Amino acid sequence: MQTEGLPAPLSTFRSGYVAILGEPNVGKSTLLNRLVGTKLSIVTRKPQTTRKSVLGILTTDDAQIIFIDTPGVLTPRYLLQEKLVGYIANAVRDADIVLLMLDVSDPNIERLRKTPFGDIQSLNKPVILLLNKMDTLRNKRDALPLIAKFNEMGVSREIIPASALRGENTDDLVSAITDYLPPGGPYYDPDMLSEQPQRFFVSELIRERILEQYHQEIPYSVEVNIIEFKERPKPIKLYISAEIIIERDSQKGILIGKKGEALKKLGAIARKNIEEFLEQDVYLELFVKVRKDWRSDESHLKGFGY
Repeated sequence: MQTEGLPAPLSTFRSGYVAILGEPNVGKSTLLNRLVGTKLSIVTRKPQTTRKSVLGILTTDDAQIIFIDTPGVLTPRYLLQEKLVGYIANAVRDADIVLLMLDVSDPNIERLRKTPFGDIQSLNKPVILLLNKMDTLRNKRDALPLIAKFNEMGVSREIIPASALRGENTDDLVSAITDYLPPGGPYYDPDMLSEQPQRFFVSELIRERILEQYHQEIPYSVEVNIIEFKERPKPIKLYISAEIIIERDSQKGILIGKKGEALKKLGAIARKNIEEFLEQDVYLELFVKVRKDWRSDESHLKGFGY
């Protein structure tokens, strides 16, 4: 019998990778942040917020679950989106379990059964279906016909209604995932929450603020590139220099704003968010650079880590 408070013996411990899959705005990043207990993925109301796969590590007494938050499933229209589909395909290929998320208010599974990288039902691995945003239903019984329908379709091993925003049924989700993980010891130190460097999260926090502050084409034409990330003596502050990359000269004025006010506002709020995340004082400098049509340029995309 396992002693309470002590980790399970390695002979009974389970570990593995779980790819979180779903359309834009279904709540994948919200779920990841909820499960690991901290903000790893940026969250906005705009679709296609996540661009690069974000790793979140949850270690319990019985298991270590490595979640991969993927970009929203879409039909690519330009080179950057083609690379995003590649990230999703790689995550699904490498995962031990696929966590398929649907918005309970728009649960059209047909759009996800035939993805740009294959048929969900042809995957040779467990699929767990999460019906998210249950908190938006007036009566939770309204989800019962959907659950019955998906049961008949046989798309997944488990169907779990939940609310990532409120944390409803997320414990049941973790329990179900643990049941399907292969036996094995942890891949990472139990105290780790992610393997991404701090620079990555800083660039994402700046981009999150851009998504929230600007409208129309600006958020989707922007990339954030960290140039410097170093401690400065007297007084000790972390100095961060970042380039905000845009595609056209006409976007530069919108991003900077009249007398630079928009960029100042962006920098002030982003700096505060970065300080909260890193738990230290930060000096942040932002620069705006134009890289024409970077989303369709292979060399620029490689330079930005895609």
